[in-house]
Amino acid sequence: MCTDCRLLLQWLISQQIPQFEDVKFEAASLLSELYCQENSVDAAKPLLRKAIQISQQTPYWHCRLLFQLAQLHTLEKDLVSACDLLGVGAEYARVVGSEYTRALFLLSKGMLLLMERKLQEVHPLLTLCGQIVENWQGNPIQKESLRVFFLVLQVTHYLDAGQVKSVKPCLKQLQQCIQTISTLHDDEILPSNPADLFHWLPKEHMCVLVYLVTVMHSMQAGYLEKAQKYTDKALMQLEKLKMLDCSPILSSFQVILLEHIIMCRLVTGHKATALQEISQVCQLCQQSPRLFSNHAAQLHTLLGLYCISVNCMDNAEAQFTTALRLTTHQELWAFIVTNLASVYIREGNRHQELYSLLERINPDHNFPVSSHCLRAAAFYIRGLFSFFQGRYNEAKRFLRETLKMSNAEDLNRLTACSLVLLGHIFYVLGNHRESNNMVVPAMQLASKIPDMSVQLWSSALLRDLNKACGNAMDAHEAAQMHQNFSQQLLQDHIEACSLPEHNLITWTDGPPPVQFQAQNGPTTSLASLL
Repeated sequence: MCTDCRLLLQWLISQQIPQFEDVKFEAASLLSELYCQENSVDAAKPLLRKAIQISQQTPYWHCRLLFQLAQLHTLEKDLVSACDLLGVGAEYARVVGSEYTRALFLLSKGMLLLMERKLQEVHPLLTLCGQIVENWQGNPIQKESLRVFFLVLQVTHYLDAGQVKSVKPCLKQLQQCIQTISTLHDDEILPSNPADLFHWLPKEHMCVLVYLVTVMHSMQAGYLEKAQKYTDKALMQLEKLKMLDCSPILSSFQVILLEHIIMCRLVTGHKATALQEISQVCQLCQQSPRLFSNHAAQLHTLLGLYCISVNCMDNAEAQFTTALRLTTHQELWAFIVTNLASVYIREGNRHQELYSLLERINPDHNFPVSSHCLRAAAFYIRGLFSFFQGRYNEAKRFLRETLKMSNAEDLNRLTACSLVLLGHIFYVLGNHRESNNMVVPAMQLASKIPDMSVQLWSSALLRDLNKACGNAMDAHEAAQMHQNFSQQLLQDHIEACSLPEHNLITWTDGPPPVQFQAQNGPTTSLASLL
């Protein structure tokens, strides 16, 4: 007899026998999982609803089945239904005296509300969760895992809002919390309340998750070497876990880590490595249609950023356009549009499309997302466009706004980009002293990140500034720096474009290509690097 048939028979028979609750509800749970694996979600949902309806006298199974149906709705992106179920679960847990599981339901609901950007509902919910977590006295590992869940939501909420400086106290608490958990031993004593028999995540998974949000913070703040260090640690731990555990969440963690480190590589001038890691993300997505569905837009966005770095602007436009078609995430949409606008600025002949884009991400009027970082980036893009248009006073206004916002939240890369562009404007205007006052700190900050493009730009400006001021030795030193940066970027450019994976830049439809063959890729210009 097939597994589906056996479980269905168990479910049907056990409904007639009152004392067979565990068999009955386990059969319903497993059968619904099998239906989902076979893409028969419409068969799984009524089965779970029926099991939930008759399980109210069995707290553990009632809560577990509510979580399971909420997860099913979440996978279908029906977050409203999922939130409703989690709310029902939280109230049920409160009635049966399980504050621990009540907190799990509420935190899960908070996570979905953050995904929906329902921030007005998130704030009071997280406040309530914080109170429940602090007041609950129970198993130390369960308490600390609740605290990790709570702090992860707080940290990601700040990072989504682009508030890199404001998040630091929460992130520090989270890092201390995971250290505490790693020193605690699992308590063998089972909770007296059967509704408390749940774990959010295993300790090892929580550790990877804390590394992940630390990488996200380091990336946004422009601490790219720190991001690299924590990515290496997280990926090493993930490799060990994946040998013993085939949980899909581990692949999701791996993809998100790679997405962030790829952006770091492109900034630090390691395009070839970034391209190979984009290929690695493609391979992971080939193994899981759901993973690809969730990350296709990000994958095309990364390819767009890579195309910009090798000056393939037509391909960059195609990649960003594909990413826009695939995403419904507002922050990602704003990030893509900002980068697409930079492509149109570089091309110089796309004024109509550019004006249309800039109107959609106008930081002065009804900016579409709440992210502080993205709004600051939108001011920078407007400053860049005004600079290319020769409207220098307008450009300075936009760039000073970027600087004010980026300094307020320690957005180091935006600060460096704004300083060097302001330095370039003052150089064009003949104000060499003020230009120097901008370019020197830009170079220092870019070296600290390190941002190869800003270092290249800054060294060229320092060379020209010192030459104009008659400082021959300083001009020679800056020229030598510029030559070194140019050679590094040129070698990396040639290496990246010669890789078979470079052909990914032409992929704009369907699932990721299965394999790559070395071909003559699109012609790329090196002029922007020299």
